[in-house]
Amino acid sequence: MSIAFLPRRGVAPASLSFSTLAGGAAALLMLACSAFAEAAPAATPAAASEVVLFGFDNHAFPFQNHVQTHLYRGLRPRLALRPGAPGSHDETILYYGTVIRIGDTFHMWYNGNYGPFRPLNGFERKYTVLCYATSKDGVNWEKPNLGLVEFNGSKANNIVDFPEPLLWSTAAIIHDPEDPDPARRFKMAYEGGTEKDPTVVFRVAFSPDGLHWTPSPKNPVGPLFEMAGIVKRNGLFYVSGQNPFTAHRPTFSRRMVTYVSKDFETWSSSAAVAIDPGPDLEGPSTEDDRHQYSEIHLGASMWDRGNVIVGFHGMWQGHPTGDRRLTSIDLGLVVSHDALHFHEPIPGFRIIPAREQPESPVGVYPALAQGQGMENVGDETLYWYSLWRGNYGSGVRVISWARDRLGGLHPFRPRDHQNDSENAAGLPMHAEAISQPLDPAGAESAVFVNASGLGQYSELRVDILDEGFHPLPGFSGDSAAVVSADSFRAPLKWAGGASLPAASGPLRLRVRFEGVRAEDGRLHAVYVTGAKVRE
Repeated sequence: MSIAFLPRRGVAPASLSFSTLAGGAAALLMLACSAFAEAAPAATPAAASEVVLFGFDNHAFPFQNHVQTHLYRGLRPRLALRPGAPGSHDETILYYGTVIRIGDTFHMWYNGNYGPFRPLNGFERKYTVLCYATSKDGVNWEKPNLGLVEFNGSKANNIVDFPEPLLWSTAAIIHDPEDPDPARRFKMAYEGGTEKDPTVVFRVAFSPDGLHWTPSPKNPVGPLFEMAGIVKRNGLFYVSGQNPFTAHRPTFSRRMVTYVSKDFETWSSSAAVAIDPGPDLEGPSTEDDRHQYSEIHLGASMWDRGNVIVGFHGMWQGHPTGDRRLTSIDLGLVVSHDALHFHEPIPGFRIIPAREQPESPVGVYPALAQGQGMENVGDETLYWYSLWRGNYGSGVRVISWARDRLGGLHPFRPRDHQNDSENAAGLPMHAEAISQPLDPAGAESAVFVNASGLGQYSELRVDILDEGFHPLPGFSGDSAAVVSADSFRAPLKWAGGASLPAASGPLRLRVRFEGVRAEDGRLHAVYVTGAKVRE
């Protein structure tokens, strides 16, 4: 088929047409799509069967003494996917997309941007198409020749079949293999419009394979809503983004909000506010204020680890003039336990700073845009993002951390006079953190620790307490589990056994930092198999 497009942001009338494949190319593509659609998602260690207690999450470790939360900036930012040649469908890349790992392959959807620059702000091009790339390691990417969409007279490109004439640069995609309808096992939340309704608002689409997309006949499903993150929890879909500017307060400002749906087409008529850093200003003198505050851009990407969600949000810092060409955007870390309420472990911490990004333009205010998708690969955690401005230095970037070490608890030695007063008050002198309650859930629950800075002079001792903080005999004190070497996943073993005692009811873990150099220890995460958290 062939589709004519409006001469606005979307796809250019004379350059694109969608058509079906014929012959061998179609057979090869159908085979690839079948394998893609049927492959099971690669299970992360923190799927529903495993509780993850991050050291930087004070919900996981609410009781603390002589320890501080630290976060770590990402390492080795580098370009993973470069834009195409001048004049191509992705001569500029506005990522605003998604990475999903299925089986042993990483799949990326990103927004290719081409044509003249838009006059409004000068750093985005006029037309956008949804594109697809694959990788075996998450770092080195390829643009497969899909042969689905004709661009400038050729189908030799990686544009997916998505007949959306006014696609805006957002595409939050989720793989939902449990959907009984094979045609809906890939779901996308995006911004777009049509010839009949050119307003760019919240829309959704479905696909059997991630390559052939059908917009919902119920579109639009919501208002103006630029989204970045998407998860499914307890049968509900949650999409995180930035709100309509004055939906929740009179002040014109970007806020992180979440819309929720059961069927992906009927969404909550209003959004839940997650984070709102903007000022509380209103009145005649503020009626022309635009884009100039500390705000949240695109909501948050969301990495669902079962009992906890880790996400990155855009830390919009507007210029006093409100000129978006002078805006800077770093990426910060947020945590949630219900996909509605989020908090920053360290408010204002730039976990991915925009400054001095590789191959970024000089003399331009640095700004980043987060994408959906984060994965543990071997001993690393990978995340994909891009520059916000699409004029120079565009492309998808990847950054890494040591596996699950985005932050942690660090012990500190208090000053001597504090020691004296605390000791007199009966407070513990050592550094420790105590977890939220855990239910062993009737199965053997093994415990593993992700820790560093350990060795001859620094170790962790882990006690098991009941819900009322009483130490369990055989699992505490001299019978505690000891970790004395760095590990991403050190198994714990107590004198009383190698798993949580299921008959003891709700339990807590107490992690103590010990040794003559106890302050060297770092607790990054604790993993508990066959257990559930008790809120």
